[in-house]
Amino acid sequence: MLRDRLALHLAAGAITAVILAPLALPGYVLSYDMNFVPAQPMRLDLLAPVDSAPRAVPLDAAISLLNTVVPGWLLQRLILAAVIWAAVVGAGRLVPTKSLPIRLIAAIGYGWTPFLAERLLIGQWGLLVAYAAMPWLVMAALKRNLAYLTITAGLCALTPSGGLMAAVVCLALLPWRRWGAVAGILLLVNSPWLVAAAISDATARSDPAGVAAFAARAENWAGATVALLGTGGIWNQETTPASRSSPLIPFLTLGLLVLAIGGYQLLRARMPSRFPAIALAGLAVAALSTFHFGATAVAWLVENLPGAGLLRDSQKFALPYALLLVLCVALGAERLADKLPAEPGRALLVGVMVLIVGGLPDLAFGGAGALKPVRYPADWEAAAQLVRADPGQVLSLPLSEYRTYSWNRDRTVLDPAPRYFSAPVLADDTLVVGDQVIAGENPRLPEIRARLASGEPVASGAIRWVLVQYRGDISEAVRPEHLRGLELIFAGPHLALYSNLAAAAPEPDRRRHFPVIAAEIAAILTMIVAAAAIAVSARR
Repeated sequence: MLRDRLALHLAAGAITAVILAPLALPGYVLSYDMNFVPAQPMRLDLLAPVDSAPRAVPLDAAISLLNTVVPGWLLQRLILAAVIWAAVVGAGRLVPTKSLPIRLIAAIGYGWTPFLAERLLIGQWGLLVAYAAMPWLVMAALKRNLAYLTITAGLCALTPSGGLMAAVVCLALLPWRRWGAVAGILLLVNSPWLVAAAISDATARSDPAGVAAFAARAENWAGATVALLGTGGIWNQETTPASRSSPLIPFLTLGLLVLAIGGYQLLRARMPSRFPAIALAGLAVAALSTFHFGATAVAWLVENLPGAGLLRDSQKFALPYALLLVLCVALGAERLADKLPAEPGRALLVGVMVLIVGGLPDLAFGGAGALKPVRYPADWEAAAQLVRADPGQVLSLPLSEYRTYSWNRDRTVLDPAPRYFSAPVLADDTLVVGDQVIAGENPRLPEIRARLASGEPVASGAIRWVLVQYRGDISEAVRPEHLRGLELIFAGPHLALYSNLAAAAPEPDRRRHFPVIAAEIAAILTMIVAAAAIAVSARR
């Protein structure tokens, strides 16, 4: 057993090093939703947002808290390494077998899926925390260990989607007699985003156009369904590894499915549970929006049911299926190897490992170099210091939720300003996907858009600073009339900061944030109590 655990950790270390090799360089990896900053502030609008949808609740609060003791560049590396490491070891521990090679197949397979690659490249590391925690959550539920279940479910609940999937898995795997206690735990660890959603001024309904924009898509000739069966199919083509477009990938997927079907019988015999049903249900949800009738139904839900916007990016619900697939593939390989003589059997197991990694070669080295660290230009710290000296709300222009910077190798990234500056930053939440424009939920932005459209100055009494992000000439980013009445305080190669001396923002009602903060404290205390219970049990 000790040998097996050591081998799993060695495999985890190797896979982590291969995937995250570029992070040995200094700087920050800025890719789509991943935009770590030197020190994310402990601001109320980050800890407990009330004007926007709670997509990063309590994720932002956790990062702000950790950033008080760990610098952003190091925190990013620790989190990404921990995610991959825990995913690999967790899958290897979960697979029901006594064979070390089979454990290694499950471990390597789960650490090298298209799902992990695509979500890593799109920067959704919060969802990948749930991905890494899922094997441990399943183990805790099957062993009826409420302390471990609390911690793993709490980690999943760093994002609403992860928390929802964890809740479904827990309730499905545990007997109904335990539902009372488990439901209470799940409610506590998910309470931050639930409370934030309940009190937010942002509209609880989402733009139905997002359903089609975020639906799983085909990666090659075989269509979206086959892409999903291989755990890929993310909506964003730019974050799909190039190897997934190979015409041979569907045949690789077919081969893995054949192995998985053979291994499913062993899984049912050795680890009887409702997990396969839940995983396949998640796969069905992921595939729903790829069909006309399904997309219509989901669009209606998103438009009419508060909170149903979680269903827009449906491919993420294939997360439990990714775990099921690698478990079944590993057991299928074991079943087939047992029917062969010793040497061919061992060769088969090695071949399966090579096939898994070889089918996705461009996950190595940070997605074939996509995840290379960069340094923030000096402009950012200079502007941040000015705002820090005279706090007040910042408006980030031009309005765009995602940006491309020359210093970031033109890779798309979520505007870092809301996390970089110590003062609240009003940034766009409208998302452009191809030719589609998906409306945001922040109720304050329509007024800004109206001012921009009419050529009026953008700074109202509530805005103290206007941050202009540009390339070349400022006038190409923002028309001069929009900056009328403002004083230029700082101008660098990439940023300009304007002061609105007429700003007289009313004192914000801090009490509105308190329910979310109270929920976050309750969730943290719940996990601390669970950790203490584990520590006490270990000392006995």
